Amino acid sequence: MAAPEGAPALVLAVPGTPAPTTRSLAEEVISIARSELPGLEVAIGYLEGDDEEYPTLATVLARTAAVRTERYEIARAAGREVAPPEGPAAVVVPLLAGPDNALMRRIREALMDSRVTVELTDVLGPHPLLAEAVHVRLSEAGMARADRARLFTVATAADGIILATVGGEEAVQAAGITGMLLAARLAVPVMAAALDEPGSVAAVAEQLRGSGSVQLALAPYLVGPELPEGLLDAAVKDAGCAASEALGAYPAIGKLVLSQYATALGIAQPQGTQLR
Repeated sequence: MAAPEGAPALVLAVPGTPAPTTRSLAEEVISIARSELPGLEVAIGYLEGDDEEYPTLATVLARTAAVRTERYEIARAAGREVAPPEGPAAVVVPLLAGPDNALMRRIREALMDSRVTVELTDVLGPHPLLAEAVHVRLSEAGMARADRARLFTVATAADGIILATVGGEEAVQAAGITGMLLAARLAVPVMAAALDEPGSVAAVAEQLRGSGSVQLALAPYLVGPELPEGLLDAAVKDAGCAASEALGAYPAIGKLVLSQYATALGIAQPQGTQLR
């Protein structure tokens, strides 16, 4: 399966302060998407870009539309009978695991600034693949068994998980859905908390301990770039427990980015991403 001829570009909207690590993560996510759908045209736009090293989302969309028009004109000049470009020039996929009204508002503003016809997808979660990703990050940190089917236990395995997100109450509710899937995988209680809501993480930690959990773990339900510096460290201190890494460029992230693109265009989705 390959990208349809003339299909819009997939543009990844990356939040947070641009940095080499952020760019590397975004490029890896895009690489995973392209490996699932060869021939896919891709680009990366930053909400806090500088138009040069880290091009802004609006700039990237304008360039994408210009390239699309240029290709059409070149084809016409070469005598080829081609239809003029129709539909969106790009499908914009936010690099966000869960809803964040403030960031989504900034993405929509960038789309308006670009003056380009585009399609904006929803965020990546909730989704079973994100529960898998959180599970893997916890197991990598030694705080969860890698496989429930194994009969041994990890000495440092947590018996209560704080699923940490940003974006306020809506984000917590969405994370709670993935939390239920994670709880089923780990057979331990999982509760969602907001890193950007004062007292949220501490309150959830207290609730888990009050219900019998002794060894807690904090698991970021975040890709990474959207996490403001210092919030995770403060949450770890509030909860009095260790934390796993953010989801990062786990393969499921790239697959879900492509899934959102495919859904927006009504084309066949990659196997393994259809479940919602």
